[in-house]
Amino acid sequence: MKQQEHDQHPGMGPTRRTVLKGAASAAALGSASSLGAFSELALAQDNLRARIIQIPGIGKGAPTDADWQKVGELCLGPTKANVREGEFKGVELSFMGLNNQNLHNLLFRGFLKPWEAYTGAKISWIDLAQADYNPRLQQAIATGTVDFDILEMGAPFEGDVCGKGLASEMPDWVKKQIDIDDYVDYLKPPVGTWNGKTYRVTIDGDCHNFNYRADYFSDPGLAKSWKDAGNQSEWGVPKTWQQVQAVTKFLKGKKFKGQNAFGYLDAPKPWGGFGFYFLGSRATAYAKHPDDKAWLFDVDTMKPRISNPAWVRAIQDVIDALPSEPADQLNADPNTTGFQQFLAGIGSMIPWWGDIGQVAKASDTSVIGDVVAFDILPGSDDVYNSKTGRWEKLASGPNQAPNCAYLGWGIYVMARVASDERKHKAAWSAAAHVGGKDLSLWTVMYPSGFQVHRTSHSNIDEWVAAGYNKNYITSYLNSQFGSYNHPNRAVEPRIPGIFQYYSIAEDELTKIFARQYDAQTGANNIAAAWEKLTDQIGREKQIALYKASLGA
Repeated sequence: MKQQEHDQHPGMGPTRRTVLKGAASAAALGSASSLGAFSELALAQDNLRARIIQIPGIGKGAPTDADWQKVGELCLGPTKANVREGEFKGVELSFMGLNNQNLHNLLFRGFLKPWEAYTGAKISWIDLAQADYNPRLQQAIATGTVDFDILEMGAPFEGDVCGKGLASEMPDWVKKQIDIDDYVDYLKPPVGTWNGKTYRVTIDGDCHNFNYRADYFSDPGLAKSWKDAGNQSEWGVPKTWQQVQAVTKFLKGKKFKGQNAFGYLDAPKPWGGFGFYFLGSRATAYAKHPDDKAWLFDVDTMKPRISNPAWVRAIQDVIDALPSEPADQLNADPNTTGFQQFLAGIGSMIPWWGDIGQVAKASDTSVIGDVVAFDILPGSDDVYNSKTGRWEKLASGPNQAPNCAYLGWGIYVMARVASDERKHKAAWSAAAHVGGKDLSLWTVMYPSGFQVHRTSHSNIDEWVAAGYNKNYITSYLNSQFGSYNHPNRAVEPRIPGIFQYYSIAEDELTKIFARQYDAQTGANNIAAAWEKLTDQIGREKQIALYKASLGA
């Protein structure tokens, strides 16, 4: 994509570069000093951003703890504007979060060490593996034993945590410190809020994008084999799930660059509820009709759609594709497909969060940094209309419905600190530091577990200055913002128990993929279990919250 086309992308909006360019033009009409303090402040922030994105620099090896601490120290300015040195001496905070691929909490430690040194507060850490996260949080919610002051959590849990009064409302000074208006539109309220109150410092935006090997789909040898096999279409990057299936089956038994060639990589192994998103990414183009906001449940009854023909087709796709995937794929969870397979050169297509694009270029373990490319998720030749009970082919062409999976990680302060004024301010200060605007630029450029979530992250010049190839990063950012801003994006509901639904589904899907049940029978089992859970939680309440989450 050309630069001028990128600047016109609906998700990009004005960048810091264009704003400053306009300011500079205005200044030229008068004197250079007419911008005054604004000019100095803007230039100082730009200099800071230019400095931190060079730590260590893209292509110069994976960042270390020393790098995380340096970035955290350089980004302390907003904290110093709101907190006196040593103001929190004697305050002790506990922080519960994820330890996935040695990121998340480990980075927070580095970012917050200089914050601790400046403020005098001390933080203890509760580290959770991805598969353990949901059970641990649900236990705290169910038993009322919240033993942490700060929580890294995704928006889907807001119904469980904020809806039960377990979180602290964000003070206005925090909103100003983090520049909350910079968040991309789909992560603005109601996301991060409950009953009109704001609770979340957003540190991540989430969607599953399509990651593929450009070298596979530009290879003349594979193109010839594709034609020789009788295919009428040209060899190229699949644009629909039907094409993904065809390519995956075609590549079985073939060699590419001296290795076994593989197409799409599924992640059938349970992953604490988070693995359900990967089936969801196969299903949304089938299940999310442009005329219907709902795709998981019927909006008026909470009747599950997991057993309808769209979801059953997605489940059957996995069953049909697994024989063409690596031998032990049944035991692959998403960490395996993303980090041990795709980034290591195995397979040619996966859905994942934005981590793949970062790690491919800024990690010591990736071997595909020069050959990977990105797009929004594939579409489908037809889409299921749940209201009519029929498959439809749209006049506009294949149906696309990017899966905005999980709505991103955020930092939440627990209500239990509210009775202690210093502890309350300290917890929110820590959250604001981790979710700071400038620090966030570093986290979305380097391996962190987080992907773009602010309008200011769309400035391609900053990414290129960090060391990214312009074409590469344009492809990557368009896959992200193109998903966030897609008119038919599939956004999950923030209803109580959502991860209980997902975990139930994972358990049953394991049986389906092991061939204990066929796709329809297994999907019916999931639907029946979901119905029981809805009744346990309270159907009328769930219907009301589901409608609210969809804006229906």
